[in-house]
Amino acid sequence: MNKKFYQIFKRKNKEQDYNKIPEETRMQIIERSCKQVSRGVFFSTVIIITSFLPVFLLTGQEGKLFHPLAYTKTFIMAVDALLVITLAPVLISFFMKGKFQDDKKNPVNRGIERVYEPVIRWCIKWRKTVIGINIAALLISIPLVMNLGREFMPPLDEGSLLFMPVTLPDVSNSEAKRILQVQDKIIKSVPEVQHVLGKAGRANTATDNSPISMIETIILLKPQNEWRSGMTKNDIINELNAKLQIPGITNGWTMPIINRINMLSTGIRTDVGIKVYGQNLDSIYTLSQKISKELQGIEGVKDMYVDPITGGKYLDVSIKREEIGRYNLNVDDVNAIVESALGGMKLTTTIEGRQRFSVNARYGQDFRNNLEALRRLPVQTMQFGTIPLSAVADIRLSDGPPMINSENAMLRGAVLFNVRDRDLGSTVSEAMKKLNNMVSKMPKGYYVEWSGQYENLIRGEQTLKMILPVVLVIIFLSMYFAFHSMREAFFCIITIPFALIGGAFMISIWGVNLSVAVAVGFIALFGLAVETGIVMIIYLNDAMQQLVELKGNTKETITRDDLREYVIFGAAKRLRPKLMTVMVTLFGLVPILWSHGVGSDMMKPIILPMVGGVFTSAIHILLVTPIIFLMTKEYELRKYGKIEVLEAKH
Repeated sequence: MNKKFYQIFKRKNKEQDYNKIPEETRMQIIERSCKQVSRGVFFSTVIIITSFLPVFLLTGQEGKLFHPLAYTKTFIMAVDALLVITLAPVLISFFMKGKFQDDKKNPVNRGIERVYEPVIRWCIKWRKTVIGINIAALLISIPLVMNLGREFMPPLDEGSLLFMPVTLPDVSNSEAKRILQVQDKIIKSVPEVQHVLGKAGRANTATDNSPISMIETIILLKPQNEWRSGMTKNDIINELNAKLQIPGITNGWTMPIINRINMLSTGIRTDVGIKVYGQNLDSIYTLSQKISKELQGIEGVKDMYVDPITGGKYLDVSIKREEIGRYNLNVDDVNAIVESALGGMKLTTTIEGRQRFSVNARYGQDFRNNLEALRRLPVQTMQFGTIPLSAVADIRLSDGPPMINSENAMLRGAVLFNVRDRDLGSTVSEAMKKLNNMVSKMPKGYYVEWSGQYENLIRGEQTLKMILPVVLVIIFLSMYFAFHSMREAFFCIITIPFALIGGAFMISIWGVNLSVAVAVGFIALFGLAVETGIVMIIYLNDAMQQLVELKGNTKETITRDDLREYVIFGAAKRLRPKLMTVMVTLFGLVPILWSHGVGSDMMKPIILPMVGGVFTSAIHILLVTPIIFLMTKEYELRKYGKIEVLEAKH
């Protein structure tokens, strides 16, 4: 250890020897120290709570997911600040008694200082190189962040799959049942599948508008340790998709929970949907088909499907009014026959406890599916006996919409697709570029709207872009009021971009896309980085104050060597608490990177920027911040012949 540095360190420790301080004076020291700490604690709490302000302003699915995290962190910080200001001084007054050992006698402190002191000296000697390396790393991280993929939320592994194939809109009940049974049998043949439960059509609820042509099959998988070696969930999906290539059926793969969330929030059951609005169903369907053809071949677009708004089959019974008059019948007589045969006629109501069930009668399904049998349906007349229904009505099949969807008082169609093996943002951006020319030439009164997860992605990005600059301004103002110096506030806030270096490299190495979860991780990182920077600036200012007091008493001139030694002393002072702040964060977060199971997919994107950012921000604070601080003091000494020292209010 440098001799001059050791002498400074030894002298300061000797001046702070509590063993010879009277009890009353010791209490005064504790009281004064607590007053100084309370200001820093207050502004640190304000900064960390302010950094979570964007999380509070998130809405929709992302807001419901991350609001508990923000509230928990805020309440913990508020209670922690209250305890530090009120309870900590009382506990210190009880336990700070007896003899206190010198910091140099602690082997941990001694070892850390022996490593840190030559490193910081080398960095100060080669200050331009160190600053250049930091700036180069920052510049490299910018294209890394710009080239990252974008998605709304990380794909959460729910532990199960949802297979949603769609058949032709005119499929019969019996055919839908047969298809469902065949598909379930094929799915169950895969070794990783434990249980299969399929459903065709809608449930007995008004909120489920699924047609009979849409099938939902929930696939429960076995525990991952029972899978074949090397198998992943994507491998299982690809294998099942290859086995379930049935003509006339479009396959769709998702997960049960996210599917319900998508349908409730956006009305789209896939990751992305292009809603086509217009006035005519045939024109909407034609435009949808053209959009589907344009999207074919785009990387990442999977399970593409055009929502059918035509192709439904209807049985039209047109009454021949001239003929019913000849047979002395009226319209109600014919409608009653059709209703009882096809729709069903209510006979009575059965009561079972508190439940009531209507009893209806109608012809069997085989008869109702036979057009010729319906034409031979007997109609009883008073004068001519029994005649066939075809004598008084035309019975034919006609095409029509299987289901009419409307939104914003306009008819709507949709082109649906999932995104796999690529990020959501770049996939949709490429699709938009490909459709720009076509969309601009759509007829008047027709337009498209992007929906699904992309709609949520845009909403979340707009919220974060709007509020993040405001948050940075509030953090800067909080530090200014804490230090009463623009320069000191700048020293602290400059740690934020250098903290982003580690976060950018970490998520790039891990192959994670930018999402709301990653943004929340960076937001949490802001507070940690600024808080550590505040501690370093406080001790550097304290060292400068001690230098001014020493030189003022001896009336000596402050030299550049004095500045360098006291900056090194201030940086090394309380080095263990500074490192503890970083290490506690790392030790608490790193194990999550190797976690598995449901929920880990959501936690890792939050943790990755925090782990990498805390590491690089600590390096910047310990090695670069003292250099910048020393350069500013040398500039003050060269220009003004003295250095500015903040009052010890922080």
